[in-house]
Amino acid sequence: MTRFIPGAIAMAIIVVASNILVQFHLGAWLTWGAITYPFAFLVTDVMNRVYGPAAARRVVLAGFAIGVVCSLVAAGMDKTTLRIAIASGAAFLIAQLLDISVFNAMRTSGGWWKAPLVSSFFGSAVDTALFFSIAFAAQFSFIDPADNVGWANEMIPLLGFGPAAPVWASLATADWLMKMLLALLALVPFRLMVRNILRRNAAF
Repeated sequence: MTRFIPGAIAMAIIVVASNILVQFHLGAWLTWGAITYPFAFLVTDVMNRVYGPAAARRVVLAGFAIGVVCSLVAAGMDKTTLRIAIASGAAFLIAQLLDISVFNAMRTSGGWWKAPLVSSFFGSAVDTALFFSIAFAAQFSFIDPADNVGWANEMIPLLGFGPAAPVWASLATADWLMKMLLALLALVPFRLMVRNILRRNAAF
């Protein structure tokens, strides 16, 4: 059981850091949390590759529990809303579990990079779609009618130059593009971390 603790600690650090950094903007469409959060998929994939899907799910559940605590604390400090808290928790849990399932299905597909990249692609897409639609789309206003998200539904050019779309669609698009960029960059640490952990485990 103790062999899963480093993964759970890493996931907890990423979740806590992302919940803090999401309050600070990075350009027009991103926050600093968009830089840290995608590494949750890296942690999940490393645990999945080394210890299997059951271990990866334990790490995800630990991250989910930490995320719930962060949301409760943020809500008490008026730093978040009910919709954002629900969106964050649902997106994290569903996307990470999907990542685990896709990764496990592709475990023997050939090419060490395929499973982490493809699973991160689908996980990131679901994570982004769930979070931004639940948190900001007008269709989900029934979750918390008192939460005014009219600003997020104003129509503007997508990312400032594309077709007209709600503001939240630009935020979601930028977020997903950042996730995919980091998924590509994370292939190198994924390879190195898996190799080092497997070598260390074989030595004991």
